[in-house]
Amino acid sequence: MSVGKSVRLFLADGTPGGLLTAEIMNWTGHVAAAPRSDLGALLKRPEASRTGIYILLGDDPQSMGGSLAYIGEGDDVAKRLYHHSRNEDQGGKDFWDRAIVLTSKDTNLTKAHARYLESRFISLAIEANRSRLTNGTAPPLLPLPESDVSDMEYFVAQAKIVLPVLGVNIFRTTTTTTTRQPSGPTDVVAPTDPSISPIFEMFVKKYGIRAMAQEVDGEFTVRKGSMARLSFTENSSNYELLHDELLKSGQLVQDGRDSAIFTQDIVFRGPSAAAAIVAGRAANGRVEWRVPGTGISFGSWQNQDVESNFGGNES
Repeated sequence: MSVGKSVRLFLADGTPGGLLTAEIMNWTGHVAAAPRSDLGALLKRPEASRTGIYILLGDDPQSMGGSLAYIGEGDDVAKRLYHHSRNEDQGGKDFWDRAIVLTSKDTNLTKAHARYLESRFISLAIEANRSRLTNGTAPPLLPLPESDVSDMEYFVAQAKIVLPVLGVNIFRTTTTTTTRQPSGPTDVVAPTDPSISPIFEMFVKKYGIRAMAQEVDGEFTVRKGSMARLSFTENSSNYELLHDELLKSGQLVQDGRDSAIFTQDIVFRGPSAAAAIVAGRAANGRVEWRVPGTGISFGSWQNQDVESNFGGNES
């Protein structure tokens, strides 16, 4: 059974695009985030002068929709952010347009803790592969007493919950749990983790293409090893550009005369974007992705709870 979390957000200047803070009940961690234009206000906050971790985020000019990130630590995070706010010819960094600061409300984070967290977050970002890190090195994991390691791993786990609420997804992975196979045409496989959907399949029979996907924590993810058309059969604007970008980056590689293969799990904005990349044309992903052996479409699976609870209440 999943357990809910209460995340408290505070919009410091009353606007959703400005400085904000985030906390989780019973967690000593504290998160503050601000666009670069509000960096002055962020640096004035007391938590910014504590020991902690910071993340700098910006657009990646080498990838359509991609992001650049830098992860660092400091005894006084504000001083590090001030240094990074300078122009590059003065030793700063120009790429970023948003800063995230993670500290502790009880001020118990030490330099050793911060270095441990920096190493862990860099490793997580590399594993998730959702952004291009500009860190020159990945520091080794600093040895800590067993009790401190436990505390820091809890800190990491809570940060991985609250950061996506702020739109920071660079640490999110596409981990799945094994599910049983459907036993019949009306049986929908229920995964052991409620945040993960059944496996869905899509076929392009003419070219022998088969792809697998799941919805993981609200994101539609095409699985590594799935196949796709090598080229588009029609002009599909952004989908065609995305297809070209995936080939250029090596996330799709040619696997036959007319087919390509996914070299890693890829998260898409929705099932139709994923279906378009697989089919090489515009496609309705809510219809084309189906549970193996059942014929149940992704759209029908999404609506199961709605139909069961409200389907008989229409007047």
